Amino acid sequence: MVRALRNNVGFLYVLPALAFVGFFVLWPLLQLGYLSLTDTSLLGGGQFIGLENYIKAFEDKKFWQALGFTARYTVFITPLLMGLGFALALLTSPNRRLQQITRGIIFLPVVIGIGSSSLLWFWLFDQQVGLFNKFLVDIGLLAEPAVWFTKADMGLLAVTISITWKVIGFGMLLFVAGIQSINGEIGEAALIDGGNYWQRVWYIILPLSLRVILLTTLISVIGSMLAFDQFYIMTGGNPRGQTFTAVYSIYQSSFISFKLGYGAALSIILTAIILVFSSLQVILSNRSPSQ
Repeated sequence: MVRALRNNVGFLYVLPALAFVGFFVLWPLLQLGYLSLTDTSLLGGGQFIGLENYIKAFEDKKFWQALGFTARYTVFITPLLMGLGFALALLTSPNRRLQQITRGIIFLPVVIGIGSSSLLWFWLFDQQVGLFNKFLVDIGLLAEPAVWFTKADMGLLAVTISITWKVIGFGMLLFVAGIQSINGEIGEAALIDGGNYWQRVWYIILPLSLRVILLTTLISVIGSMLAFDQFYIMTGGNPRGQTFTAVYSIYQSSFISFKLGYGAALSIILTAIILVFSSLQVILSNRSPSQ
């Protein structure tokens, strides 16, 4: 008995964490799965209807349009966040004083709530009183203040600018941590061999930062796939629902159309898509070179 307890003492240490995950993650997920198999309304009731909600979801053009717009937003913003974050990390990582300054300036928006930052940028883009519009006119990029939220492309660009401003500091910090974890002897050996700065970035820093790049990409992709607040506040889905994201569509089905069961089915589909990206990231991360 005592020997068995000693052999399983490690399991006892992780038991509280397993109980937490089971109660707050797995149990709600199971409930969501069951809800997706019913015709439950926000007003109550609901009967088991099998896969009917899923069949309906695959025929729902509005949901697939929202999913397509979400994919477009993800493809648009992820390379931008990755490129700018990595460039800022390269700029600041060698210089401690510059790093401290940029941490204060660039990281500050990260601690602001997504709702507050979206509302701030909504007013900055305003045609009549928006300072961002005035700035673009003053520097000559615009002949007159633009109306940002009457076209889907303009709304997408406006949200992309606001989110880039908000989260770029987080990506920069991850990249800085990745660059600083690289063994300094590797860089010194490259210097002795005559490698210039860009050769060291291309052949040393970039390959050895691959795991951080994959992690940052995964965080960006998941965050973009779950985008809701910024579009709800800044575009409201306009014009004519063209800026509905997948989560916005789930919100509409669940809480505006009162179809909780159908909204649960859409949530399960979106979760499955995100799990595919997560699994892909884990596989690539395991195959990436370590230091």
